[in-house]
Amino acid sequence: MARRTPPAPEFDGRAFAASLPLAPGVYRMLDAAGNVLYVGKARALRNRVGSYFNAAPKPARIMAMLAQVARIETTVTHSEADALLLENQLIKSLQPRYNVMLRDDKSYPFVLLTREEWPRLAFHRGPRAVPGRYFGPYPSAAAVRETLDLMHKLFRLRSCEDSVFRNRSRPCLQYQIGRCSAPCVGRVEEAEYADAVRRAGLFLEGKSQQLDAELAAAMQAASDALEFEQAARLRDLIATIRKLQARHTMDGRSADLDVLGVAMQGGAACVLLLAFRGGRNLGTRAFFPRTNGEDSAGEVLGAFVSQYYAEQPPPAEIVLDGDIPEHALIEQALSEHAGRKVALRTGVRGERAAHLELVRRNAQLTLAAELASSGAQQARLQALRELLGMAEAPARIECFDISHTLGEATVASCVVFDAQGPVRTQYRRYNITGIAPGDDYAAMHQALQRRFRPAAEGAPDAVLPEVLLIDGGAGQVAQAREVLTDAGITGVVLVGVAKGPERRPGAETLLLPDGREVQPGAASPALQLIQQVRDEAHRFAITGHRGKRQKARSSSRLEDIPGIGPRRRAALLKHFGGLQGLKAAPVDEIARVEGVNRALAQRLWDALHGLAQAAPGEGDQ
Repeated sequence: MARRTPPAPEFDGRAFAASLPLAPGVYRMLDAAGNVLYVGKARALRNRVGSYFNAAPKPARIMAMLAQVARIETTVTHSEADALLLENQLIKSLQPRYNVMLRDDKSYPFVLLTREEWPRLAFHRGPRAVPGRYFGPYPSAAAVRETLDLMHKLFRLRSCEDSVFRNRSRPCLQYQIGRCSAPCVGRVEEAEYADAVRRAGLFLEGKSQQLDAELAAAMQAASDALEFEQAARLRDLIATIRKLQARHTMDGRSADLDVLGVAMQGGAACVLLLAFRGGRNLGTRAFFPRTNGEDSAGEVLGAFVSQYYAEQPPPAEIVLDGDIPEHALIEQALSEHAGRKVALRTGVRGERAAHLELVRRNAQLTLAAELASSGAQQARLQALRELLGMAEAPARIECFDISHTLGEATVASCVVFDAQGPVRTQYRRYNITGIAPGDDYAAMHQALQRRFRPAAEGAPDAVLPEVLLIDGGAGQVAQAREVLTDAGITGVVLVGVAKGPERRPGAETLLLPDGREVQPGAASPALQLIQQVRDEAHRFAITGHRGKRQKARSSSRLEDIPGIGPRRRAALLKHFGGLQGLKAAPVDEIARVEGVNRALAQRLWDALHGLAQAAPGEGDQ
């Protein structure tokens, strides 16, 4: 399975920036857990990214962000305008923490379709104070004006301001040249104008096929009614839209399309994916599959396509960097899996070739950055080896953490790291039961017993870590030591990771096997590696705890209601999309669920809103 191998937290920003090209693009700053901190655009990536790491003074907010940066990803674009558009799209989809206050949609031009009796189609920039629908953002004002020029020719919607519209006594020049239907002086029926508005919305949403079918039906109806002038106008409109649709399908701007490129160097590989959905560029994503000695780019790319799209829904078209083994077989399997035609294409031309060249270039740059960062990862492992006094760098590190809310839904996590980074397929969660609520020592003891039980029982395939990290202080470490001793396990280096004052990163105290307590400090590469592993265990534990808690609460609240068993509960949650949707639903809507009559729906509604009647005998005291 293709997977990304993220670098460790220590990040040499100056060295990374020096490796970047003097080309326009977008950069994404990420923390050790892979969360996007910031998305920015650059006219020259090397200069812009490098400016963060020079000696010039910076605002406290920027310094706080840079202290968390563990990795930077970049995407080279054709122009700065493309970078501007991609930056805005990524900010909307990723919602980075440090972009919230820096940018809004005021910087980008939109197409506005107003919401009023006779809607207006116009250029818009600034706050979205005017009621209506906003389409965009567009990379430049020229792109918006080009779109508006086309839209007025196709659908003849008004562009004038309301003050002009209300005071017209005769049609303006726009009507004379066929760019407006003159609703200001009654030259068009309200229903006809409303149809034009709706069709314009479909066109701007990229629903050209739906619009084509609707116009074809309208043309046929006009022809049957002997309204040949109207039928001819619709025919010309259909022809224009189909011509535009064909062009957009060729350039990828309104197609569902993935573009895949691969770069290989020294036994390492990077597969870069550029995705378009619904006419929007969703940006790039890099994957680093394990090659296991395979040096053929075609083999690596073919394995990636087979494995990735077995889990992810494939688009209608996948453009490949080169041909892959069993091309036709994989194409057939993907089509059957998706229930529609999926085309794998190579040797493309035009815009698709430009997209492919962009992906190839970014794959090479990303792989080069990854190989540079893997050297830093090895340095951190060596620093950890020295800190722990080990003969060799650890090949397997495990970390345990406990998560609960006041003792409710206690979950323990175990994450695994090797020399390349996290091994997510070997992560484990343990639901903790039979202990006093909030007893973290007992929870840790139970989780470790379950983890090391196969080794204690002599299982031949039991795998042991070289380093075992315990998120906690002396109490948790004592539980781990007892479990290892009882199981007869030796050779595991046990380290406790106690949080520093005010939980400040970099101030952690490490409890070493020889009894020493050390504080390596934030600059220590060994501590940075430990922090990464510990933070991942914490994230994995919290995610499991929240899911367990929510499931327990939703299940108990429903199943405690007489007449609601597992089957009805599942039907209700599926129908309303969860407990919150069910709680917001009226009684009549609840009664529409299969197996729920009106009386049961009312009882369920009362129970969810705290209005359930007391059982006999309750409330009599």
